[in-house]
Amino acid sequence: MIQRIKDILFKPKETWPQIKAETTGIGQVLTGYAMILAAIPAICGLLGFTLVGQSFGPITGFFRIPFTYSVVWAVVWYVLILVALYVEGLVINLLAPSFGSKQSSVNAFKLAVYSSTPMFVAGILNILPALGILVFLLSLYGFYLLYIGMPIMMETPKDKLVGYYVVTLILMIVIYFVVGAISSAVMAAMWRPIIL
Repeated sequence: MIQRIKDILFKPKETWPQIKAETTGIGQVLTGYAMILAAIPAICGLLGFTLVGQSFGPITGFFRIPFTYSVVWAVVWYVLILVALYVEGLVINLLAPSFGSKQSSVNAFKLAVYSSTPMFVAGILNILPALGILVFLLSLYGFYLLYIGMPIMMETPKDKLVGYYVVTLILMIVIYFVVGAISSAVMAAMWRPIIL
């Protein structure tokens, strides 16, 4: 897995054809890659919110979130992100014929999961909540991975690639916005700051 992470991050053009050629199914990609990597941002976020804490300036002061509440947030976020990856794969697959691409639920799911690798790896920085913006910026590299992988995984013609990519990207942003909104709403409903 470590090698796959390095390969998809640093040499994606060579790695996408290897991913496509593999006979792994949705279940294997989910349990052997997505479920493991998705735990990184959740666990690091939990530790960051409970042990490190965060300051939003002199008005709010420095605070940390109680462990129980952070655990609930982490579990909700973890489940939602896995659901979001599955939905993203469904969307990519359903849109394929509209853009001259070849439908394959397995390849679409692989595309969704492996292009999300930067988000999962950057999630290590959630251990310091103040670095949240950096996590977001590093996660944007996943959009590039999606663009590089789409013509390989979904056999998208060059003249249809931009349209397919833009529509998929818009839907991805909506999906992840919903995930963020739900997990934030759960946290807001439970959260009680502890002033340090």
